[in-house]
Amino acid sequence: MEKSRTGPSDRKLGDIASEAGLHRVSMLAWRDLDDPEAGGSEVHASTIAKLWGEAGIEVTMRTSFAPGRPQVSWRDGYRVIRKAGRYMVFPRAAFSEMMGWHGGRDGLVEIWNGMPFLSPLWARTPHITFLHHVHAEMWDMTLPPKLARAGRLLEARIAPPFYRLTPIVTLSESSREELVHDLHFNPKRVTVVPPGIDPRFSAEGPESETPLVVAVGRLVPVKRFELLIDALLPVKEAVPDLEVVIVGEGYRREALEAQIHGAGAEGWIDLPGRIDDDALLDLYRRAWLLVSASAREGWGMTLTEAAACGTPAVATRIAGHADAVDDGRSGILVDDTTQLSAAVEALLRDPDRRRRLSRGALDHAARFTWEATARGTLEVLAAEAIRRRGRR
Repeated sequence: MEKSRTGPSDRKLGDIASEAGLHRVSMLAWRDLDDPEAGGSEVHASTIAKLWGEAGIEVTMRTSFAPGRPQVSWRDGYRVIRKAGRYMVFPRAAFSEMMGWHGGRDGLVEIWNGMPFLSPLWARTPHITFLHHVHAEMWDMTLPPKLARAGRLLEARIAPPFYRLTPIVTLSESSREELVHDLHFNPKRVTVVPPGIDPRFSAEGPESETPLVVAVGRLVPVKRFELLIDALLPVKEAVPDLEVVIVGEGYRREALEAQIHGAGAEGWIDLPGRIDDDALLDLYRRAWLLVSASAREGWGMTLTEAAACGTPAVATRIAGHADAVDDGRSGILVDDTTQLSAAVEALLRDPDRRRRLSRGALDHAARFTWEATARGTLEVLAAEAIRRRGRR
């Protein structure tokens, strides 16, 4: 029977931590929230660290160097240590934690984002691992062939056996199924704790007077914005006043700009880059639809953020999206770009159905809070700490 932490609880974070003896907790992450390439994984880790810090837990996040940021700083009640580059952060962070250079700890959270820190090999304190999704073809999208094969082998064959006794936390039931099926994790050790939605995402103000479709994410291959642009070109022919905004930054920007220019779409497809929170909130509220053609996601936080603003989604039917979107109620899941084009066009032409999906999106989004996410994750770490204490 799978485990899932989604329901309400009256237990306070501080009480859960105290009962388990968790006063100081370390987090190991590949990237920091201030990194130019930060995404949903970094928002997830940072928000949990913030809420744990507010509850009185001393949290230290160890991550890689971020340009323009100090090596050591404090953010929202927790300490951030940024040392080493993209690849050296893994051995250096593990070694510094083994040596206790940044102070002792009562618990450890490893965030396995493609490359693992292999904490089960060296951690002597209670530890758990965040594993949001299987990366699979993502290796081929971002690395040369030989390195991609090595990454796939590490993820699928080499690393998982070391984690067979480690509690794993993932974001969705569909991602959990992938971890069990593809990486052969024990289903009893994989717990689902969905991400939350910041209360600032709410449905206020009117939608755009003309059709507005929004997509949000890093401009990297896994998001497949090039396929999304291709899928929206025929929609523009059917809906002439369509406007599209793709929010985000990344190394695929020049290629996407060239694609947009080649299609003569500069007048209606906008790539504004990173925008501030207020501008993003305004876009979510004005958009008629939020779209995603991503190939891999642990969840799809932009989908539920938009849903909290009353904006339904059209997204690919992948693990993560299958839970972030209540198919047919808060949005539509599609299997390919042809279906994506058809679904977007149909919803833009059907205001009554769009309004029904908008109401469903608000109901679906109301289920998710960051307080529940922080509590559910802490309960997994606390249970492991109590189990180990009892064993000793």
